[in-house]
Amino acid sequence: MKPAHDWLPAPVRAAAIERKLEAGEALFRLGDKAAGPCEIVSGRVRLARVDAGGHETVLHVAGPGDTVAEASLFSPAYHCDAIASTPAIVRLYPKKVMLDAFARDPRAAQAFTAMLARQVMKLRARLEQRNIRSARERLHHYLVLNAGADGRTVALRGTLKELAAELGLTHEALYRTLAALERAGEIKRGKGRIVLARAYD
Repeated sequence: MKPAHDWLPAPVRAAAIERKLEAGEALFRLGDKAAGPCEIVSGRVRLARVDAGGHETVLHVAGPGDTVAEASLFSPAYHCDAIASTPAIVRLYPKKVMLDAFARDPRAAQAFTAMLARQVMKLRARLEQRNIRSARERLHHYLVLNAGADGRTVALRGTLKELAAELGLTHEALYRTLAALERAGEIKRGKGRIVLARAYD
């Protein structure tokens, strides 16, 4: 089991409330009273909103080590649904305990702020992706941004259907685009990964 974020003060780690979720179970719903941020220990949790017609828009799919609902520290209610895509274990960090700890320990508050800054950069990249009209270019943009240390290998954190939702594509459009890129020799697909034919700067 992954440890809690090491930058969290000991009182916050000690106050964490661990929950086990079954696939499809809600961690929280839009409008629920905000209890505090959560860390994903194992499994995957998708953040989503459902419109009046029942259509779900996936905002993000969080995996082990990710933190979700950071804004709950300063909000009375959660701003979206958080649903387990797979069986998952999460840790809830009570907001009052976190805020009190940050007031006493500026270094911990600074580390939290740095984490938020990284998340803002990732969010901007996802917004940029959503503005790319071509499915091929949108997928290519995602692969280049998420390539690992070798600059080529992208580890898939969830299913292709979840990736399609995060990219704002239908899963049929994603499958067609992956097949076209593979035929063109631009990617190779393996179990749980996609490998670009070359690294991009």
